[in-house]
Amino acid sequence: MILLLGIFAASVTVFCLVIGDFAWQTIVLGAAIVLPMMLVFRRQIVPNPLPPAGQALHVLTYAPVLFYYLLIDILRGTWQVTMVTLGVNPLRRPGIVKVSYEGYSPYAVGPIGFFITLSPGSFLVDVDWDAQVMLIHVLDASDPELIRRDAARYLSLWEYVPQKPYVDEPDLRTPPEDDNE
Repeated sequence: MILLLGIFAASVTVFCLVIGDFAWQTIVLGAAIVLPMMLVFRRQIVPNPLPPAGQALHVLTYAPVLFYYLLIDILRGTWQVTMVTLGVNPLRRPGIVKVSYEGYSPYAVGPIGFFITLSPGSFLVDVDWDAQVMLIHVLDASDPELIRRDAARYLSLWEYVPQKPYVDEPDLRTPPEDDNE
């Protein structure tokens, strides 16, 4: 339900931003357009199977941090591309870096690929679904671990992965054995 309300609110907000007006009439018109569209495209909007309940809350909680990192990456990429284009910095070592998304769902690949592609100087080339690897082309592939860390940061901020309890960890809910016997 939180997912549907978030999609509805975001769609109405985007409609108002496109129109350029947040008057109550525009919001009502946007809601009148968005609601039937959500009903028509409900199979495309709601994933099957549904993500865990914590996913929507996780995305809403970490969205400001995600957007901050995205803004920083866009500014850094814009500066890098500008310096290479103007001839100030040479094109050092362009190349393709393999980034693993193992441990995350395939649904995370689309948004993460979009976030990576938004930053100038990098884009998602291909996804190897069998190996669970994204192929990302970057202008400077001299430090592939940095590219992998950035992608892992986006993955951890985007997708909620509940921590699994350790198998060898003792169950703390059971009363301890009596040592006096």
